Amino acid sequence: MTRRMAALAAAVLAAALAFVPAGSSATPQALPKHQLTGYWQNFVNNAKPLKISDISPNYDVIALAFGNADSARPGVVTFNVDPELSTALDGYTDEQLKSDIAAKRAEGKTFVLSIGGEKGNVDLGSEANVANFVDSVEKILTDYGINGLDIDLEYGLNVPNTTSAIRQLRERVGDGFVLTMAPQTLDVQSGGSYLQLIDNVKDILTVVHTQYYNSGSMNGCDGQVYSQGSADFITAQACSLLKVLRPDQVSLGLPAAASAAGSGYVDPSIVNNALSCLAAANDCGRYTPDQPHPEISGVMTWSINWDASSGNAFSDPVRTHLDSLP
Repeated sequence: MTRRMAALAAAVLAAALAFVPAGSSATPQALPKHQLTGYWQNFVNNAKPLKISDISPNYDVIALAFGNADSARPGVVTFNVDPELSTALDGYTDEQLKSDIAAKRAEGKTFVLSIGGEKGNVDLGSEANVANFVDSVEKILTDYGINGLDIDLEYGLNVPNTTSAIRQLRERVGDGFVLTMAPQTLDVQSGGSYLQLIDNVKDILTVVHTQYYNSGSMNGCDGQVYSQGSADFITAQACSLLKVLRPDQVSLGLPAAASAAGSGYVDPSIVNNALSCLAAANDCGRYTPDQPHPEISGVMTWSINWDASSGNAFSDPVRTHLDSLP
């Protein structure tokens, strides 16, 4: 290539980049083959408060918990640094948060805005509410440089309208849109509302990380009943999703510490056994999958803050194991 051609190519590239918003979330972001996802708490409880910049490099996907529903404008989602968290972190600001997200993304990390959670809900009961949702979430993703959306609605799910909202948002954001879901165990049992939503959007779905905690006993795909707190509880339920999704779309959700959930915490060694069982049919308990799924996506944990409170006692061994998988 001549100098003149190189200069022309550089000029064309610069012109193209000039049209990309600084906070654009549409840049495609490839996830690692086996990723670790964690929720960052945008609120204060007994877990260690953290700036985004303080998050362990163990995490590949960071779910910002949570986007809040605007009670005065149904369907509208708002997001900013929680005032109590800002105070706990000596004045952490929205601009610092945006800068920290950009720096982590430059390191290859992926961010999703989580909606819902234990105490939150978003009203998607009408087309007008869906329009409000799409407009407000698109603005948040652009303003903060967030890659996509995490659906963690735990108080009823309007499947048709949530499907519409997701697809409209995906159309606006483009191919770089990341879509994750965190259903409770009951919601992905036979007839569960999340199974319907998953089927509706599985062509654009990145990963589902079912919450294998705060749950009673559940049916496994082999027809047996399993109690939480074991590798069998995880693997025998994960296989149900593996029948409808690709293995790279299925992840395992566990609490990072006993204090992080009401019930269901297991030692990281149990999580690693479940991964080995699903990926390679090794270290299984009573349940063994019909075939190994070496492309199994990875692990999600609630929360990054609880993990940090215990000195990364969850993410260190799980990260090491994820890196050892086929």
